Amino acid sequence: MGTLNQVADGVWVRQSEWVWSNSVVVRGDDGLILIDPGINGSELDQLADAVDQLGVPVVAGFCTHPHWDHLLWHSRFGDVPRYATPAAAHVAGEARERAQAMAAESASGIPLDLVALITPLPADGAPVPGEIIEHQAHAVGHAAILLADRGVLLVGDMLSDVLIPLFDVRQDDQVGAYEKALDRLDEAARRVDVVVPGHGAVAVGPQVAARVASDRAYVDALRRGEEPVDARLGPHADWLYRPHRSNQEQARGR
Repeated sequence: MGTLNQVADGVWVRQSEWVWSNSVVVRGDDGLILIDPGINGSELDQLADAVDQLGVPVVAGFCTHPHWDHLLWHSRFGDVPRYATPAAAHVAGEARERAQAMAAESASGIPLDLVALITPLPADGAPVPGEIIEHQAHAVGHAAILLADRGVLLVGDMLSDVLIPLFDVRQDDQVGAYEKALDRLDEAARRVDVVVPGHGAVAVGPQVAARVASDRAYVDALRRGEEPVDARLGPHADWLYRPHRSNQEQARGR
């Protein structure tokens, strides 16, 4: 934990101690793109050190969705554009003060003035490489990035081995949204060998299909009104009890 690890050609991951959050560095045509960098200020500094050692300039940032822990930045990364899907960028702009307050409460040493300064990604995706897979599960405008030529799928807050699917209480029918998202991610995952979630361990080889199956089984159980049998739930993860119950209530239409 804490080091910058290469998981594929031109793709590096650094994991934070805060909820196993993954910062991703991707080499594009013109330089590096930092995806969801975080979390504490000291970790952002360490990430900047590691990026400097790559000897390639940072040309852009990208946030997979508009939750505070995915909207962070550091001045050492440079004054470059930071993108999200248009829907996510809109939400990030509207909720910037809330994101800053949550960052101040939940982490330390974060440059709050740089939180959530996001602009809509151009239609051609430049300069972010790969294919953007947008969906509405977990958050408005949530995006995964398929780097098919490198065999990597970056999935934001999906397909985690430590977090259950977490429904967005601000959107209706998250069960349906997750089912649609998982169908799209499953199709993309069949084209890669590596999946990098926003939180948790990087999935490699057979673990990729297993991640999709785990999220699908959880959502299917809620669709049927049953209690999921899920290794991510249990006494070791009592902090997930509240969001799990919230998921159940939303699935029941409450």
